[in-house]
Amino acid sequence: MTAKIVTLTTDFGLRDPYVAEMKAAILGISANTVIVDVTHEVEKFNIRMGAYLLASVVPYFPRGAIHVAVVDPGVGTQRRPLLIQTGQGFFVGPDNGVLVLAAERQGIKSIHEITNQRLMLSHVSSTFHGRDVFAPAAAHLAKGLPPAEFGPEIREVVRPEFAKVKCVKGALMGEVLHVDHFGNIITNVNEEQLVNLHAKSSLNVCLPNCKVTLNLGKTYAEAKPEEALALIGSHGYVEIAVNQGSAAEKFQARPGDKIKLSLT
Repeated sequence: MTAKIVTLTTDFGLRDPYVAEMKAAILGISANTVIVDVTHEVEKFNIRMGAYLLASVVPYFPRGAIHVAVVDPGVGTQRRPLLIQTGQGFFVGPDNGVLVLAAERQGIKSIHEITNQRLMLSHVSSTFHGRDVFAPAAAHLAKGLPPAEFGPEIREVVRPEFAKVKCVKGALMGEVLHVDHFGNIITNVNEEQLVNLHAKSSLNVCLPNCKVTLNLGKTYAEAKPEEALALIGSHGYVEIAVNQGSAAEKFQARPGDKIKLSLT
C-alpha cells in the first residue's frame, strides 16, 4: 500500500519540541506515514497567514494527501476541531478559518467535527490539540479510517473576512491576504473573480493609503523597474507588484487592509 502523505503547517517555530511531538503522535499510530513540513514559521496567531500559505501549497500534493494546519489562538475554548474532506484530500485543524481557503478551492465534500475520543491521545491537553487531537486524527485517516468515524457531520464552518470577496456596484471588495518576501501585495481576489469583473488592460486599485490606476499584466517584467502593475500571481490571486521593488512599501499596505478593485 502506498504510504499516505501528511503535511504540517503551524506557528510553532522550530526551537521548541512541539513539532516533533506532533510527528511522534502521527508515527505512533501510522508508522509508514510520510510527513512533509510546509512551514512552522507562520507568524504567531496569524490565522490569515496560515490560511494563505496552506492554500498556496496544497494543489501540488497528490490526491489523498492529509493537511494538518494548527494556528490556533482559541485552543481549549469552544471552537470546534474539524476534519474536512475535499475532492482532492483532507484537512484537519481548528474551526477558525485556517482551513477554509485551501479546502474551498478543492471543493468541499463533507465536514465532520472531531469528537470521537478513541481517536485522540489518551490524555488531551487543553493547550495542545495539535499533538493530542489533530495529529492523531491525521494518522487515523492515513490508516484508512473514514471521516464519519471521527464525529458528526456539520454544514457550517467559520468563514473569516479574509475568505470573503464581495461585488459591490461593479467593484470587487476584498482584503490583502499576504505580503511576500518581495513586497508583493497578494489579495484574496482570485482569477475567476477578476475575469467576472471584465477587466481588460488596466484596473483601479484603492487601498487605505492610496488610490491608483495600474496596468493589468501577466509578468512582473512588463512594468519598468520601480513601476507598479497588477497581475495574477502564481497561486491564482490578484497581486499588486512593483518590478524590482516593494509594492507594500510604495503603497504602505499590510495584511488585513481592505482593497477595492474596479474598472477604469
